[in-house]
Amino acid sequence: MAPPNFPRIFNSLGSYFGVINELPFFALFWLIGSTSLAFIEGDVQSPVGWIAFGITILAVGALLVIIHRGLQTSPVVSQAMDDSLEKWRTTINPMIERRLHMKFSSTALLGPFFKRRYDIERIANINYGNAGKRNQLDVYRHRSHPTGCPTLVHLHGGGFVGGKKNSQSLPLIYQFASKGWVCISANYRLSPDVKFPDHLIDIKKVIAWVREHGSEYGADPTTIFLAGNSAGAHLTAMAALTPNSPTFQPGFECVDTSVIAAICLYGYYGYIDTKPGLFSSPMAYSGKEAPPFFVAHGDQDRLVPVENARRFAEHLRDSSSNPVVYVELPGAEHNFDLYHSIRTEAVMHGIEAFTAWVRANNKHNSNKIF
Repeated sequence: MAPPNFPRIFNSLGSYFGVINELPFFALFWLIGSTSLAFIEGDVQSPVGWIAFGITILAVGALLVIIHRGLQTSPVVSQAMDDSLEKWRTTINPMIERRLHMKFSSTALLGPFFKRRYDIERIANINYGNAGKRNQLDVYRHRSHPTGCPTLVHLHGGGFVGGKKNSQSLPLIYQFASKGWVCISANYRLSPDVKFPDHLIDIKKVIAWVREHGSEYGADPTTIFLAGNSAGAHLTAMAALTPNSPTFQPGFECVDTSVIAAICLYGYYGYIDTKPGLFSSPMAYSGKEAPPFFVAHGDQDRLVPVENARRFAEHLRDSSSNPVVYVELPGAEHNFDLYHSIRTEAVMHGIEAFTAWVRANNKHNSNKIF
């Protein structure tokens, strides 16, 4: 008999507890329902039944602590904005500012799994390069087909060896698309088939594609926000910090690959497997001209320790002339944004406020804030 695969078991348990961490209401409702049924049917009359009831009480207490931590997200995000963005509350649309005060919505409570929206259309599998499926992207836009829309390009995570478009951060993508943005979710080549900087070159090609073809889908190619989670956050930071670098744009050196801001969620910012002579950490490229950054990380992240994000945010602040919003989320683990949880909604409202502030302070801003 083969020995137990303890790393796989640990990761499975981590994923299980991660889901409970973001959806505590569902676990709470189930515990209350099953316990009530046990009392009705007389199953709590034996010593074993009372022991099970005691364990249930402890579990309910733990879930209440999880809910409390989730409810702290909105004020933590607001405080991070106050610390980093000058006059942001009076600069942006008041409706966006008010949404950040919401503790949670009915969606987070009753429908966290409903990520997709009927008012959004997805144009899938558009080629932006010649690497087959790994060089394809999806476009999300409102069915009314608005034009001149701000653009959000999202990069999936997966440790540089896995992951795919249309699978991660869907609450964020659909939420922004519903508010008049054009959102793009892109694949990129993965290791071990390629090494850095091939992943980054693909991201630059996505930005180049938006510059050339974005307007065909209603996007404003001058207003590109780049976002990513986990490994995608690493590539987001790298792309934002190396605009127009010929080293990372072979064959399209003259294309403008700058972005007006970067959004990094539970990212890894260290070094990865690279070709000789190159630095593969974002901290090797930060400088005075770095665009504004929004960096969010959970203080309970067991896959990428929060200290990694703290160092990155501090390094950016020391070198950049633009603001860096750093949000350390109480109780959050990796992949916290997979569902419409209390925490996810608060972070989304923070990102919405951040992007509104950036647009209001950007010289290319059209003065139209959704």
